[in-house]
Amino acid sequence: MPWYAWLFLALAFGTVIGSLLLLRDSADKMPLSEEELERMHKRNAEQDAKARREDGEDE
Repeated sequence: MPWYAWLFLALAFGTVIGSLLLLRDSADKMPLSEEELERMHKRNAEQDAKARREDGEDE
C-alpha cells in the first residue's frame, strides 16, 4: 500500500479518536432537582405501562 494510503488511514483514525475524546471531555452530568427526577421517573413508568398495554393489544 502506498504511503499516502497509510497517511489517510492514520488521519481517519485520528479524527475518530479525537472526536470521541472531545465528546467525553464535554459530557457533563445534568443537575436535576429531586422534583424533576421524580417527574422523570413517573413519566418513564407511565410510558412503560402504555407500551406494555399496546403490546398486549397486538397479541
